[in-house]
Amino acid sequence: MRSVIVALLLRPDEIMLEIGAGGELLVARLRAVLAAMLLLLPLLNAIGGGSVKETMIGLGGAIFVNVFSQLALALARRQRRYRWLPFCTAGFDVTATTLVLAMLAAQHLPAGLNSLIVWCGYLLAILLTALRSDGRVTLFAGTLALVQYGLLVLWVFATAGSPEDLMSSDYGAVTVGSQTQRLVLLAMMTVATSMIVYRMQRLIEMSGTDGLTRLPNRTWLTHRIPRLFDAVRRDGGSLTLALIDLDHFKRINDDYGHRLGDRSLRHLVTVLREQSEPSEWLVRLSGGEFLLVMRKPLGTAFEEVDAIRRAVAERPFEPGRGAEPLWLSFSAGLVTFPQEGGDLSRLLRRADLRLQRAKQSGRNRVVARDL
Repeated sequence: MRSVIVALLLRPDEIMLEIGAGGELLVARLRAVLAAMLLLLPLLNAIGGGSVKETMIGLGGAIFVNVFSQLALALARRQRRYRWLPFCTAGFDVTATTLVLAMLAAQHLPAGLNSLIVWCGYLLAILLTALRSDGRVTLFAGTLALVQYGLLVLWVFATAGSPEDLMSSDYGAVTVGSQTQRLVLLAMMTVATSMIVYRMQRLIEMSGTDGLTRLPNRTWLTHRIPRLFDAVRRDGGSLTLALIDLDHFKRINDDYGHRLGDRSLRHLVTVLREQSEPSEWLVRLSGGEFLLVMRKPLGTAFEEVDAIRRAVAERPFEPGRGAEPLWLSFSAGLVTFPQEGGDLSRLLRRADLRLQRAKQSGRNRVVARDL
């Protein structure tokens, strides 16, 4: 359970954040629809013989929720621009439920705790966080619901002057046992929704991670790179992509087998990670082909990749006891954004042309410019 909680509290990866942004927009649209439907509840309450004050409280709450829902919908359409938005809207969903219950309790104490229709707003608010694909939001909403409802229960019991104040012909009796059960239900809903989010995160993580090297894969890259491009356009500077390919990888597989070929790839990844900077991204594209993403200009990136090339060539791969070491090398083609292309596919095509020229020139070299 400790590992599950730690995973839920971590910031999701790029794919999860992208999915979560779409989920936030879906929640915003659903909230807008549900908020419009809430306007019917005061009308139905009045038709059913409810008090005028109770009807006005419901109407005021419904109007407030509708205004907020439209604002949240407008912000959610600008996906991932506001990182705080999922926490804000989840907190609003929970707090709006608490406020309506508190207003009902101020008018009639049992109504504040035994109004089941309004109380179910907590469950709905927690459940909807699953669409955001962010365990932090789910735990935040669940904890907030437990704290707020717990305080509301304490306030109602402290306000009641006698046991008769907690009894109602319309809402039934308010008891410690029933309210404890509701708090337990909120905790259970939080745990269940968290497990759903955790499972989704693991499945998405598998789709965006290479199984052999545990590096991000092409799926991860296609979701991450647009954000990097946006950051470069906003802040200035350059982004250099180094397309790296292990020399004679097919021959290694043919001569020594795929198992040793896989180990040679892991050896290469180890050296690449050690020699590259922590702020840089290493992605496995396919086979022995990798992409190193560097937030630096072409000249500086060329010097770094060439230094990594020398480090790989100087560090032999040890297949096992008694076996001759294998001397590995790689070829690379570099390209820079935005000077040489404005989208990933165009940049990769240009980098691949330079990579092929590096191989045709004898391999174990880095090409950064066209002839």
